[in-house]
Amino acid sequence: MDKLTLRATIEAARASIPGEKRHAASVQIRESLLERPWVQMAGLVACYWSVGTEPATHGLVFALWKHGATVILPVLRDDDDLDWAVYDGPDTLAPGRFGIMEPVDTRRGVDAVRTAALVIVPALAVDRTTGVRLGRGGGSYDRALARVGPNVPTVALLHEGELLDDVPAESHDLAVRYAATPEGIFKTATAEV
Repeated sequence: MDKLTLRATIEAARASIPGEKRHAASVQIRESLLERPWVQMAGLVACYWSVGTEPATHGLVFALWKHGATVILPVLRDDDDLDWAVYDGPDTLAPGRFGIMEPVDTRRGVDAVRTAALVIVPALAVDRTTGVRLGRGGGSYDRALARVGPNVPTVALLHEGELLDDVPAESHDLAVRYAATPEGIFKTATAEV
């Protein structure tokens, strides 16, 4: 299946998940992540503010922040690259491009993600073997992942059934080391931690 078809298929499947089931799945993902020592010990976490039918990250971001982590969230630049700014509670967000909530804090630059001890990214699917993630097609997170150190845990959040045996990939598509689903957290072949 090509990327466009797979994206459309996954988007339709996500839209059919009842809201209460999506919420319960997001809670399961959050709790599974918060149990991991490499999440608990991460002093600086790069995450994202979920939208639409994505696994919800609002509770995860808040929990990480309340437990003492510094959480940076992306700010979409005009060139579709990701700048980063610090989340300092739910009242420190404002709508950015496309209405996506972004921190109002000082921008830290595209390289701020290099200093993160944990990077959590959105995905529509992840290849269970290679770790290649299917995004929405803009390339923003591939650019961000290219800046992440080789030993930093990178995690894509997925709904049930989105960890696949085969995800189409191109040379610019980058892998994640873990996929977090309601069923648990799965290592890909790229996981070293």
